[in-house]
Order: sequence, then C-alpha cells, then structure tokens
Amino acid sequence: MSAQILPASLIWATRGRAWGFRFLLDGGRSDPLPDYERSFVGLEDEPAAWRRAVGAGALRFPDPLGRKDAAGRVIPHEFVLFGDLADDIQSAEDGLQKIWPLVAGAYARVWDAAYPPSVADLIFTTEDSSVPE
Repeated sequence: MSAQILPASLIWATRGRAWGFRFLLDGGRSDPLPDYERSFVGLEDEPAAWRRAVGAGALRFPDPLGRKDAAGRVIPHEFVLFGDLADDIQSAEDGLQKIWPLVAGAYARVWDAAYPPSVADLIFTTEDSSVPE
C-alpha cells in the first residue's frame, strides 16, 4: 500500500492541542459519521480498542507520545479501517504498531496548530510511512 492511497483506506478522527475532535480523513465518504458511529458503538468508554466487523474495523488508542489537548486530556486517535488495512490487524496494540507509522508524521505537523487542518495540510508522503511505495 502506498501513502497516496492512505486517505481513501480509512476514516481518522482525533483532536489537536487547540482544535476539537473531528475527522481528519473521511475514507472517501461524503459523510463518514455513519460508518464511524456503527464501528464504535459499544466502545465509547474504552481508551484502547479493536473490533473487526464485515468490511471494516474500529481501532482506538491514546496518542503514542502522550500529547494532550489544552484541557489536559490525552488525545485519542480513532480509525475505521477498510479492506486490507482492517484484515491485517489482530488487536489494538497490533493496530497501533501498523497504523500509527502511517499517520504519525502528518499528525506531528498539525496537532499543535491553532486551527484544524485540512487534508491538504496533512500532506501524506512516503517519508511519513514505514510502508514502501
């Protein structure tokens, strides 16, 4: 998988230091909320979670670097994974190890911004990813 197809492979919801919880990637959906809600139902209180469903998987973990928002809360990263991405994950820890390297560089560039980033601000490149082109 190349970094260029990453945005279409997943939905990613998180927050930054100053900007609130939102979808950074929409998985190519015009409205990612229904897929997100369906995937995370029943996992609302779990700080780290993995659940596989038909065609998708729900993954949540706290920010691996312990970053917090302006209110002092640890920042969660929540993903709805599709296709091969979902097929390769077996647990929340496994998801952290496989998915975080794909987004870590992009998130590092935007988490401390005053305003929420656009997809263009995320600038996914192969340098951000441990996955070869």
